[in-house]
Amino acid sequence: MAQNLRKRRERLAQAAQKKDSAPGAAASRRMRGKVSRKAKTQFTVQFATLLDSGLPIMRALRILEAQMSSGPMQQVVAALAEDVESGASLSEAVSKHPQVFDELYANMVRAGEAGGTLSEIFMRQAEYLEKRDALIRRIRGAAIYPVFVSVFAVGILVFIIAFVVPKFKSAFSQLGGSLPPMTQLLIDASDWLISHLYVIPLVPLLIWGGLVLIGRTPGGRRFLDRSKLRLWIFGPIALKGQIARFARTLGTLSQSGVPLLQALDIARDASGNSVVAEAIENVRDSVREGESLAQPLAESGIFDEIVVNMVDVGEETGELDRMLMRIAESHEAEVNTRISAAMSVMEPVLIVVMGAIVGFIVVALFLPLLKMQEMLTR
Repeated sequence: MAQNLRKRRERLAQAAQKKDSAPGAAASRRMRGKVSRKAKTQFTVQFATLLDSGLPIMRALRILEAQMSSGPMQQVVAALAEDVESGASLSEAVSKHPQVFDELYANMVRAGEAGGTLSEIFMRQAEYLEKRDALIRRIRGAAIYPVFVSVFAVGILVFIIAFVVPKFKSAFSQLGGSLPPMTQLLIDASDWLISHLYVIPLVPLLIWGGLVLIGRTPGGRRFLDRSKLRLWIFGPIALKGQIARFARTLGTLSQSGVPLLQALDIARDASGNSVVAEAIENVRDSVREGESLAQPLAESGIFDEIVVNMVDVGEETGELDRMLMRIAESHEAEVNTRISAAMSVMEPVLIVVMGAIVGFIVVALFLPLLKMQEMLTR
């Protein structure tokens, strides 16, 4: 009797060990690392393709789990498969991972399950993520270029002033007499820079730290977000990008059958800009009180006349979702056009500024040599 009980305990321990070593169980325990936007988008595109091919949800999840390389996204997919296999719906499984799948994603999955159009919903979600990521990359790429060129140019100037100018200074000291004002200004700047060289790396760190501290307060965050929308050249681009994101989010949710008030809540949270989020919140309050969507959009001061008119037409014709998607596409196209135009403007501006600074340095260094040549020819 005791021997049979011992054997039974051993079998139960082995079964528990096998269950703990299953991919889904392990993944649910150790969700380590952050899932990138790219990995999330790739999963959505692949999952939508498999569902559109007629595969069951469970089979599609297991295929993706097996195909993915080891990492945070594979662990999430394994956990999703385990939850679905244990009887949970896909929307319930998705909702357990808010750090990966936001409220927009979870609501669209829930709407797809309710309407029996899950494969179509994932296709829309995949298109939404691809468009959003492309827009974000485009805007960030436009901001990175002038920053990179400016940092590179500042590095060259610091090198010239800190290491080249002092060599000319020693030569000028042997000439005697007073130096031209431009040359004296350059030498004074070189002396100050050499004695305060540690300030150069501290300045960007202090600026970055100050912006982080300001952004942690509601008022500071609002000030920074409003400043982003008012930047020269890039402010209008950022605003167009915000409108495109709002229209695509709201249009995608409307196509999926999500109620308008709930869709506005999700679009507000997905905006990423406190000024735009506040405007969407005011629009939601007005819609909740019975107003149309177009009127509060016009009163917000964020959305332009074209957006308001297209939303008004969409509400009158009952095709609001289609109008919102057209707004998103037109604004995304305009963002791309404005970014190209901004790049064509920034390049000559940076070249002219750099040329002027280098020209000043060259003239300042050679003025004493010209003065000395004049003295020798007399």
